[in-house]
Order: sequence, then C-alpha cells, then structure tokens
Amino acid sequence: MLYSLARPFLFSLAPERAHDLTLSLLKSSYKLRLMRQNIEPKPVTCMGIQFPNPVGLAAGLDKNGAYIDALASLGFGFIEIGTITPRPQAGNPQPRLFRLPKANAIINRMGFNNDGVDKLIENVKASQYKGILGINIGKNADTAVEDAVSDYLICLEKVYNYASYITLNISSPNTKNLRSLQSGHALTELLETVKKRQLELAEEFQHYVPLVLKVAPDLTETDIDFIASQLLEFKIDGLIVTNTTLSREGVEELPFGDEAGGLSGAPVFEKSTQCLAAFSKLLKDQIPLIGVGGILQGEQAATKQQAGAQLIQLYSGLIYTGPKLIKDCVDSLN
Repeated sequence: MLYSLARPFLFSLAPERAHDLTLSLLKSSYKLRLMRQNIEPKPVTCMGIQFPNPVGLAAGLDKNGAYIDALASLGFGFIEIGTITPRPQAGNPQPRLFRLPKANAIINRMGFNNDGVDKLIENVKASQYKGILGINIGKNADTAVEDAVSDYLICLEKVYNYASYITLNISSPNTKNLRSLQSGHALTELLETVKKRQLELAEEFQHYVPLVLKVAPDLTETDIDFIASQLLEFKIDGLIVTNTTLSREGVEELPFGDEAGGLSGAPVFEKSTQCLAAFSKLLKDQIPLIGVGGILQGEQAATKQQAGAQLIQLYSGLIYTGPKLIKDCVDSLN
C-alpha cells in the first residue's frame, strides 16, 4: 500500500535519482523500525544451502552492498549484491537508466558502476545480516576481455569468505565484449581457472562456497548446448537464467524503446523462461537453476518454477509492483 502511494512521486523523478532515493528511504525506514514484511517460511535446499524461502533479490539493485539489512527486512529468502569489479568505476555516462511504463519495462546501460570490491567487503562486514548472501562479480571496463579471468580471480579471492555463493556475471550487455565470455575457449578458460581457484579456496578456508554462472537470454540453441556442457564438465554449482536482453521486441515504438542497453521487466519474461526451460531439459536437475526475468506477479514465479527453477529472483518487477511482489511470489511457489 505504501509503495503504491509513493510510486507516482518516484516515477516523476529521473530513474537513477528515484533508485537512489528509494534505497535511502528504505534504509531510513529500516533504522526507524518502520519497515518489515513478515513472510511465512518456505524453506528450500539448493546448492547445499538451506534458503528460508525461494525468492531472492537479483544483483544490480544494491551494487555495493550498502543496503543489505534494509533489503533483508522486506522478506527475501536471499540477497545478491553487485555486480562488483576489482577497482571502483563510474560506469557509463548518464542518463543510463530508462523506464518504459507502458511495457512494465526498464532499459539500463549502467556499465557496472560500483565502488570496488574492497568497499563492498567493508559494507558486508558492517551489516547485521546473517542470511544467504550472493556476491556477483565482473570485470573492469578497462580490462581487456582477453585478461578478464584475472579480474574474476581477484574478486573471487576477496569475496570468498563473505559470500554464501558467488556469481560470475558474463552476460551484461553494457561492458564491451563481456558477452563473448559466454562462448568458445573464453568460457572454457574462465570456468576451468575459476573452478580450480574455488577448490583451492575451499581447502584454504575449510568452507565450500558455491560458484554460479549468470547468462543472457539472447542465446542460440548451439550456445545453450555448449554452456550446459561446460557447466557439467567443470561442476559449476548453479546457473542464473537470465540477465537483460538486447531485443526490443514489444517496445520498439515506445518512448526510450530505442535506447542502448539491456531490456528488463515484462518483455523479457517469455524469452528468459524459454531459455530456462532449454537449460533445464539439458541439465536434467544436475545443476540447480535460478529463474529471473520479467516476473511481475506470483503466477509468473510459478511459471519459472515449472520451467525448472529451484529459486527465483526479482528486480524490475519490484520497481513496478513494490515489495508485496515478494510475498505474492513466495505464496505462489511450491
């Protein structure tokens, strides 16, 4: 109810300003104990971790882990922060975030704007959150794609002891050539190297932290077959399906519909769910799947589950629907 009253005001602001203000207000409300959404437990075990419920926050909303406690008060079963890079970076020039309200959609070309991995770790240490925390890692924009593995290793090593699971983001369309890591030798090298280091860190810390890959919805059947084979070969612990799409189907004629960047929200639901089902068919429950993309109501969360997802994540739907979406999704899942 409160969000439905606040939304017209927030939508009157520039999207990035509204994003920052919403998080600041949420943090203030949390500190004043004005914000808490109680959700009945619906535990699910995935990747060897017991989640209190299967509905999580997708990466991108809290890039630096500065709002973990406040976001946790909304009732998420898990929270994923990032994408984080080894060094701080400003991201792409503004404006870089666009609402398409008629389509319940968003286009962003943020470009991994973040304060760097060391600042994220400071924020995680300062939080009181004891729940399931995913940390999403990427490469700096000025790191050549041929050297990307080194950036992922830096982040992996630094966040390993602070994460419940770690996500390799190779699917954002807003860092030049990043998506090339989803195919061929580049993917093989990344997964082989990072998996080897994960096992070394597990031995060092005497604690195993699952490794998850996040892919784009803009994959061919050949791409999906290859990625699935690599996930199985290198025993990757989970797969997030999917990131934003480069497609503009359904929004071509809308204001801002031709802006560069990744499209999220309602228009990506069908494409991301088809991608999810394709991976589910190939992986046959050998690797857990996390479904994300275009969920604006509980029934759509259930559709993701039926397509093979053990967990689901929300982001753009929260902007259009508000925190009640979390409860609607939990209630709709088995």
